[in-house]
Amino acid sequence: MSIGPAHIAGAMMIGSGMAHATVNAIFKAGGSDKMSGRAMIDGSSALIMMPLPLFVPLPHGAWLWLLASTATHLVYLLCLIRAFSVADMSAVYPVMRGSAPVIAAVASVLVLGDAMTWPIALGIACVTAGTLMVALRNAPPLHALGWALGTGAAIAAYTVIDARGVRVTENALSYIAWNFLITGIGIGGFFAWRRGQDFIDAARTQWRVGLAAGALSIVSYGLALGAYRLGNVARLAALRETSIVFGLVIAAVFLREHVNRTRAIGGGVIALGAVVLIVLS
Repeated sequence: MSIGPAHIAGAMMIGSGMAHATVNAIFKAGGSDKMSGRAMIDGSSALIMMPLPLFVPLPHGAWLWLLASTATHLVYLLCLIRAFSVADMSAVYPVMRGSAPVIAAVASVLVLGDAMTWPIALGIACVTAGTLMVALRNAPPLHALGWALGTGAAIAAYTVIDARGVRVTENALSYIAWNFLITGIGIGGFFAWRRGQDFIDAARTQWRVGLAAGALSIVSYGLALGAYRLGNVARLAALRETSIVFGLVIAAVFLREHVNRTRAIGGGVIALGAVVLIVLS
């Protein structure tokens, strides 16, 4: 079997999912001030990416997409902060990540004109079924479930927006760089301003962790944006949800959260869906 752009994009997405689960584990395990934690992560990403625009062209034709992406990322982060503040990562993370692929798949077909083949549909179905097994066995309380579903809807929205944005600009690195800069300076700065002295106090003790998570965020979403330029968004959005599997492992091993048999089987079904999406589609 020859290795083409679709396979490269798939591998990029699995790497993205692994990095994404790690970032969220760091975020969840951090201090109780989640808004300050996100400000440090996103601000660190912007700081690291700041030199890149000097070496790439401006993202002509993508400015409106970048602004729309920033708006949806704000909704995503606000919902994420609330979800992680009121429930375990192993309870809400599968809901927020698993609800996104179906919404993103429909939107990518309608908005981007991407194809929906039966292997892609089967793979998405496996990912969704596995997610339901993981989430419903120990469902989060209703208020946490609402925030998790809001996070999933925002993920689907910014997935389609950024896929379109990275495709219309001539240079993918330009879109990636400005995406992190606008998000980090705009949203990260807003969160830091909201927390005031609490942010300064948190940054004094947690800046190293924030910097590491910010660097991993660049790896995670940079790989995702590069992949969206190469392949089918519905397929790739579902592949990124292998982060749920990595998230379960991290939650059990490092955060000492209980992962029962049903959740473990659900993780296996998600992995099966990933195999279908890589091998058959």
